[in-house]
Amino acid sequence: MKRSVLFFSVCVLIILLVIANVLLGSVPLPVGDVVDTLIGGAAAPVTTRNIILKSRLPQTLVASLAGASLAVSGLQMQTVFRNPLAGPTVLGISNGASLGVALVLLLGGNIAGVALSKMGLVGEMALTFAAIAGAMLVMLLIISVSRRVSSSVTLLIIGVMIGYVANALIGVLKFFSVEEDIRSYVVWGMGSFQRVSPERIMPFALTTGILLLLSLPLVKSLNLMLLGDSYARNLGLNLKRSRLLVIASSGMLCAITTAYCGPIAFLGLAVPHLSRGIIGTSDHRFLLPFSLLSGAVLALLCHLIARLPGFEGALPVNSVTALIGAPVVCWVLFRRK
Repeated sequence: MKRSVLFFSVCVLIILLVIANVLLGSVPLPVGDVVDTLIGGAAAPVTTRNIILKSRLPQTLVASLAGASLAVSGLQMQTVFRNPLAGPTVLGISNGASLGVALVLLLGGNIAGVALSKMGLVGEMALTFAAIAGAMLVMLLIISVSRRVSSSVTLLIIGVMIGYVANALIGVLKFFSVEEDIRSYVVWGMGSFQRVSPERIMPFALTTGILLLLSLPLVKSLNLMLLGDSYARNLGLNLKRSRLLVIASSGMLCAITTAYCGPIAFLGLAVPHLSRGIIGTSDHRFLLPFSLLSGAVLALLCHLIARLPGFEGALPVNSVTALIGAPVVCWVLFRRK
């Protein structure tokens, strides 16, 4: 199939999934009221408009941006480390975000005597800032190490060790925390596209949009990295600087998404493989934008399944992403042999 047809098909699929995410949910909505609300009419009931504009539409936007960000982040990591098992969490950046949340949620509750989960918007913003701070600190540490280490494998191992240390500290904090705070942390760790309140949609959308646009100029460097370090240097690539830029781009995409949505597993690892299998090339001029769109498609699909009619609330996104995504990726890989 021609690549132009594939790109057109995935764009149409995104539009259909956006419509499905707005229409379907625990509360059925008439199609006419949905259309009237989206075009700015006032005929639909106030309750319907609130459900669409303050719940379903923001969640749909968050899911598509988060899926695209994690897919691009995973593709960048797999390329820079030339490792098919690399993903956005491979350098411990997601673990750093989790540690930041644990420090505020678990330790803060013990010191202040007030559960942060009961503080509404203030508590949500505190958790977001804590996650960003934890992720950024780990990323700065990784960048500092990358300037002193020439081997990508060594940097990869150091990142994994940082993740283990962060998880160990989280385990210690859990041991000394009260049950309510531990439960709040576990719920945060399940990941959710519903966690971003309407007041925080704009900062998330602007940040992820800018970071995704800034990842596009890195396509040439990513293609050269596929050739190996020696060939890339001979072709004039400043390997250390390029690797630093790619790691920073991937790390920031992972950090922002984790801060707002919690640790979303599987998407960053699976979508690049899925995209390679469908589009049939490793050229990042085509692979990166196709992965971006495919990440949005898979995230929207998982979000829709997590909110299927008949469920009270929503299923954990992490469970749905693995259950739905893994068989699809395996099928594509087996089909492509």
